[in-house]
Amino acid sequence: MLSKADFLTVVRLTPLVSIDLIVTDGKRRILVGHRRNRPAQGTWFVPGGRIDKDESLDIAFRRIVKNELGVASAERSASRFFGVYEHHYDDNFAGAEGIGTHYVVLAYTMTLSGTVPIGRFDQHSDYLWLLPDELLARDDVHENTKAYFR
Repeated sequence: MLSKADFLTVVRLTPLVSIDLIVTDGKRRILVGHRRNRPAQGTWFVPGGRIDKDESLDIAFRRIVKNELGVASAERSASRFFGVYEHHYDDNFAGAEGIGTHYVVLAYTMTLSGTVPIGRFDQHSDYLWLLPDELLARDDVHENTKAYFR
């Protein structure tokens, strides 16, 4: 596990690889969470997280689903690969001046029924289900989330 100082050096020097979850409810609605953490703090964003060094994609997928959604059983093989994206931010997890964050994102779609309790409120202060047109019309949905629906 890297110290915060070492991780900030990584963020300054290299891109991070992450998984974003485009979660639908079977009624075309998309799940977004109101982010508590940097980058993109205070905006609505699809759930996701970075892949740890030496972590397989399958293990990362399960961990991210659990950490972001509170759902314990989800397999990458049951989701659909949506594409590779790049996200650039002017800030970083530590709020350190002059250091942006660059992610290479593997996006996956998955469907959860409306009866599955969703929520990890240490990651997001609230969750919303939005239709793609609603998501695109909102000023408080982050541009990197909107890019999935353009």
